[in-house]
Amino acid sequence: MSLSKNAQADPPPSGPLDRWFDLTGRGTSVARELRGGVTTFFAMAYIILLNPIILGKARDVTGAALSVPQLTTMTALSAAVTTVIMGLVGNAPLALAAGLGINAVVAFQAAPVMTWPQAMGLVVIEGVIIVVLALTGIRERIMNSIPLALKHAIAVGIGAFLALVGLVDAGFVTSSATSPPLALGTGGHLETWPTLVFAGTLLLMIALYARRMPGAILLSIIVGTVAAVVIEANASIPKGGWGVVTPDMPDKLFAAPDFGLFGEVDLFGGFGRAGVITALVVLFTLVLSGFFDAMGTILGISDEAGLVGERGEVPRLGRILSVDGLSAAFGGLTSSSANTVFVESAAGVGEGARTGLANLATGALFAATLLLTPLAAVVPAQAAAPALVVVGALMMTQVAKVDWSDLEITIPAFLTIVLMPFTYSITIGIGGGMVGYAVIKIAVGRWREVSVWLWPVVALFLVFFAIHPIEEWLNVK
Repeated sequence: MSLSKNAQADPPPSGPLDRWFDLTGRGTSVARELRGGVTTFFAMAYIILLNPIILGKARDVTGAALSVPQLTTMTALSAAVTTVIMGLVGNAPLALAAGLGINAVVAFQAAPVMTWPQAMGLVVIEGVIIVVLALTGIRERIMNSIPLALKHAIAVGIGAFLALVGLVDAGFVTSSATSPPLALGTGGHLETWPTLVFAGTLLLMIALYARRMPGAILLSIIVGTVAAVVIEANASIPKGGWGVVTPDMPDKLFAAPDFGLFGEVDLFGGFGRAGVITALVVLFTLVLSGFFDAMGTILGISDEAGLVGERGEVPRLGRILSVDGLSAAFGGLTSSSANTVFVESAAGVGEGARTGLANLATGALFAATLLLTPLAAVVPAQAAAPALVVVGALMMTQVAKVDWSDLEITIPAFLTIVLMPFTYSITIGIGGGMVGYAVIKIAVGRWREVSVWLWPVVALFLVFFAIHPIEEWLNVK
């Protein structure tokens, strides 16, 4: 029997890594995966410092604060473990760490009304709920029921969100309490060395990427970091001028990790301390944010990596969703807040990552920071953020896959795309698009075309958008 043309064209897997991660089938190589994994780490390494700052400056109901050194250790540990598990089980280039936005809910909504162990207990419960939704297939059915055009819109919205995150983190775009709400640099001008480093790194990255140079994103980040270190050593930069990370060469390369927060969890104490209604509102917010934030990121990055099938299916989606839920629970167990898939994983995808092998590189670097925390604090946002802008531009190409002549899709897709950057929330963008889609289908008499799995989602988002009036009404009652 002769082999088919396709079978002859595709060589068999050549080694254990190839067989486990399907490198040949996904058109990638070990070198590309490792390069992509390293790039992802540099794009999201800031979380090791930023998460402890967010959680560390909050106090719980008793006035207690979490130890920043312990938070730093737990953030790195949690990211390393969950990212590696996602690579091995989900075989997807999706790195995980403490989710921004979710950690703010923990710090400023949960902690003020309960103790830290009780707040982290709610995070563990959130993760368990998400795992149950994944294991029962409910979460996968919801994701697969989203129209393909809206899935592409989610990818586009994440691209715009990524670009804005990069521009804001670098100080290239700043916010203002007066009009306009966003502006260029300081007072409409680029006046600082850090913004110059960002601009120079971005231009270098664009040039190298346009020339299709291997490792263009990673090389640009390294060059930008070196430039930032030199400028910091020789120029007069005000304290905090670089943002969270100041590119100082550390006095020492090694620091002993402190695991003191591991396992400091009180699962159900928050319901007694804060009251059932308040605790349920916090839990509802955590579940909804964790559920849809990760969902949008998984869909968007998988689409950009070319892993989404013709009907919008993501390979190993059930496993990916289960790992995401377990990762959220593990974040509570480590007191680093819920882990979620990081949108910065797109930087590694832009560098060529297509499989979970990239996660092993990312996870290994996070593990290394348990001892090398001082060195991890060298890369400033101005050197890493250009990757988010470039990858955001690449993800915007998905906009061509949306049928803009169909008004029943145009408006929901538009809401999905613009609400993500405008509200600084992937969850709100998805919610706005889903609600808009349902309303239009009802208005034109085609509500039966909406999947039965989307109606509960729309109802939950309506509750989510009205959560504060509902909470006040329940408290009054």
